[in-house]
Amino acid sequence: MAALALLDRERTIARPGFNRWLVPPAALAIHLCIGQAYAFSVFKIPMTTLLGIAAPVAGDWPQGTIAHLFQVAIAFLGISAAVFGAWLERVGPRRAMLTSAVCFSGGFLVGALGIWLHQFWIAVLGYGVLGGIGLGLGYISPVSTLIKWFPDKPGMATGLAIMGFGGGAMIASPLSVALMAHFKTATSMGVAQAWVAMGVIYFVFMMFGTFTVRLPAVGWAPRGFSPASVSGRMITTANVTVNSATMTPQFWLLWIMLCVNVTAGIGIIEQASPMIQEMFSGKVTAVAAGGFVGLLSLANMSGRFLWSSLSDVIGRRATYATFFLVGPALYLAIPVTGKAGSVPLFVLSCAIIITMYGGGFATIPAYLRDLFGTMHVGAIHGRLLTAWSAAGILGPLLVNTIRQHEIDQGIAKADAYALSMHLMAGLLLVGLISNFLVRPVDTRHHYVRDGAHSGMGAPLQEGSA
Repeated sequence: MAALALLDRERTIARPGFNRWLVPPAALAIHLCIGQAYAFSVFKIPMTTLLGIAAPVAGDWPQGTIAHLFQVAIAFLGISAAVFGAWLERVGPRRAMLTSAVCFSGGFLVGALGIWLHQFWIAVLGYGVLGGIGLGLGYISPVSTLIKWFPDKPGMATGLAIMGFGGGAMIASPLSVALMAHFKTATSMGVAQAWVAMGVIYFVFMMFGTFTVRLPAVGWAPRGFSPASVSGRMITTANVTVNSATMTPQFWLLWIMLCVNVTAGIGIIEQASPMIQEMFSGKVTAVAAGGFVGLLSLANMSGRFLWSSLSDVIGRRATYATFFLVGPALYLAIPVTGKAGSVPLFVLSCAIIITMYGGGFATIPAYLRDLFGTMHVGAIHGRLLTAWSAAGILGPLLVNTIRQHEIDQGIAKADAYALSMHLMAGLLLVGLISNFLVRPVDTRHHYVRDGAHSGMGAPLQEGSA
């Protein structure tokens, strides 16, 4: 029981003198682990020959079936973030992070059992459902905590953590390949064994984040910081509960903004390799296309930090306005670069688009904090992530369906992406209008406790209790 008491929210309150810069590494430890989800594709081909080893045989799972593991995991990321967000704010980040580690790592272990027994439903229950719950809790808990520690730089702080999620694949991809190669035998592809090893490895690293994280004391603020110094940029000094927040138009405007930004960007990411090869047939090889995908991963990761940090300077509204003004021009440029045969301009356009895709993820928690305060920001963020779940289905569906329709109409593959890119540009204009309509939250939604307004009041300075 004493060990469980270490997980209590009260036990995570930082003592006077605690260095807040110890919190970003704790957040990164979680996000770099759960970012493995972006590297799931390295398992797809090996998992198609679990029985046949050298080649697929009757009973082996096709790639289309295996893809359901990733889809279920992302779906449960959004669902768990929405469902357990309020619980996170109540119990604190340490208990939430431990639960995330148990679910995420346990998902690998249960999934490995499904692979070993060749029972797909067990693999889905493990990696998809249990692992997906770990993804959702692990995604929102560090972000909520960082926003509380960095009221002066919330964009930069959340960008640091969410950058880790975007870059997790850069660690997971080579690790996965190395583990499968190590465990592969004449009778096994080594996938199940690799998943067991990864479950253990990720659990250990996530424990660092779990027991390093701290919460600031009530009323704490960095030395010299005053809420009034930033309130002029549509940043509230009050708080709104999660249930009240979802009743405001501001929440749904931000939901639309995140949804359209992710829909457009993920449509590029999911189809990146085939798109560049088809638009520049004979110029771009499969190997070069793989390098293009890697470049987009770097753009995704860097955009999460750079755009969110810039938002601390120019404001969240201006940052999203940039996405929705520059983005349409870049999407319209993609088919033009294809017709012109300019690979460099195509790559540049896509890379900038993906920096804004990643930047949208990293900037939205700070936007929520500006509008709704810090009290329930993790729970509000969790509910907003349902926009990600919707976009994860919508983006690839639009690009692939429209492409196939165009090809069926006799249009060349190189030209089959023009209509979908025009549609993505239109969606971003919807986001631009939504962003323009965002206003400060009406005071009737502000949380009131003991007859007093929930504003921050006079903050404690850094290093004081």
